[in-house]
Amino acid sequence: MSLDHDLAAFKAEFARTAPAGRPALYEAKIEELRASFAVDEAIGMGDEAPDFTLPSAAGGVVTLSELLRSGPAVVTFYRGGWCPYCNLQLRAYQAIQPQIAAHGARLLAISPQRPDGSLDVAEKNALTFDVLSDVGNHVARRYGLVFSLATELRDALRSNGKFLPELNGDDSWELPVPATYVVGRNRRVAAVGLDVDYRNRLSPETILAALHALPRA
Repeated sequence: MSLDHDLAAFKAEFARTAPAGRPALYEAKIEELRASFAVDEAIGMGDEAPDFTLPSAAGGVVTLSELLRSGPAVVTFYRGGWCPYCNLQLRAYQAIQPQIAAHGARLLAISPQRPDGSLDVAEKNALTFDVLSDVGNHVARRYGLVFSLATELRDALRSNGKFLPELNGDDSWELPVPATYVVGRNRRVAAVGLDVDYRNRLSPETILAALHALPRA
C-alpha cells in the first residue's frame, strides 16, 4: 500500500472514532492556517537550502553542508513522534532507504523534540536514517516553516496527553509545517513537498524520482 493510502485510511479512522467535534475543529484550524501561513516565504523549489548542524538520535551531530560533499540529501521536517501521520511517513521513508542510499543520498528527519524523544522515534519505528533534534525550531524557522498552535489545539493535545512543552523542551507550542526537501549537492532544492494540512506528505515515489533526476557527480 502507498503512503497516500495509509494516510487517508488513518484520517478516515480518526473521523470515525475521534471525540465529538474534534475532526471539525482540526479541519477548521487547518483552513485558518492555510489562510495565514506565508507559504511564499518558506524555502521552495530552486532555493538554496539553509545549512544546519543538529544533534542526532544516534549520537554526534550532522551538518548538512558536510553531508552534501558526498551526495544529495532528503531533509524532512516532521511534527514529532506523538503524531501518527508523522510515524506513517517515517516508516514509509524507511522502506525506501535502500533506494535513497543507492542514489548516494542521505535521509534526515528533523523535529523539535528533545534528543531523547528523537531516540524514541527512531527506535519505535526501527529507523536506520538520521533522526535529528531541532529544539526551539531554530532550523525550521530558517526554512520558514514555523507556526504557533492555536489555543484550541493546545487544549486538544493536552487532553490526549501530548503536552508539547514537555516533549519539545520549550513553552512556545510552536511546530514546523511538515515539509520534505530533496537537496542537490549544490544545496539547491530539487523537489519540495510542503502542506499546511499535516495529513499530506511527499510521496516516496516523488522523492526517488527527484533523486534520479539529479545530475551525477
